[in-house]
Amino acid sequence: MAIDGAAPCGGLEDVKFRVRGVNVYYGDKKAVDNVSLDIPTEFVTAFIGPSGCGKSTFLRTLNRMNDTIPGARVEGRIELDGEDIYSSSMDVVQLRARVGMVFQKPNPFPKSIYENVAYGPRIHGLARDKTALDEIVERSLQRAGLWEEAKDRLNESGTALSGGQQQRLCIARAIAVDPEVILMDEPASALDPIATARIEELIHELRGRYAIVIVTHNMQQAARVSQRTAFFHLGELVEYGETSDIFTRPQVPRTQDYITGRYG
Repeated sequence: MAIDGAAPCGGLEDVKFRVRGVNVYYGDKKAVDNVSLDIPTEFVTAFIGPSGCGKSTFLRTLNRMNDTIPGARVEGRIELDGEDIYSSSMDVVQLRARVGMVFQKPNPFPKSIYENVAYGPRIHGLARDKTALDEIVERSLQRAGLWEEAKDRLNESGTALSGGQQQRLCIARAIAVDPEVILMDEPASALDPIATARIEELIHELRGRYAIVIVTHNMQQAARVSQRTAFFHLGELVEYGETSDIFTRPQVPRTQDYITGRYG
């Protein structure tokens, strides 16, 4: 069932997530305040704002990662392709296969490169035999831009890779279960400039194949990789629109002040 009301973002794009009236609490503390927005299928959406403004907390509502935090609760409604992800009938394991997550710090499993990528398809029953699993691993590493560097090292530990390679391995791991959405929580903040540029190139390459949402504290990065930008401040969604408009023609003074560096 669709939610009534227009989204606070212009355009006629296909909507992947439809969010209405979402509040997030950690105990008595309200971390996200009445957020409503539509996240499109075919574009990269960036969440920007000062540290502690609620953007990562809100990101985690999109695949129910806040469920794992004691005392956290979410109010409002979030639909993925028209389906309420917080309904009692939603299989959270399947939801997290559909909505993959890449964290700020690369977190490969203490397993081989091959096993890092094969783990998800194996537990979800996506490969009928070893040959099919090999194909999924190769395809995922190729899409993550890591195949050429890793194809002769598949039995080595994923933790032996460089930081940038580890992050691309985590992206390959997310891709391997054939998700519809990839959430990225500051995926390049722990990386050097060369590795950061590679992650940004990868986001461009993956755009359109998956709906991508990225949290970033780096406004230049948001401007480079995204087509839609949401500005959060003090738990509120202040402004949401086309990235070019947010950075050059913001409609709200608070956005203008943040973009021009008056606070942040």
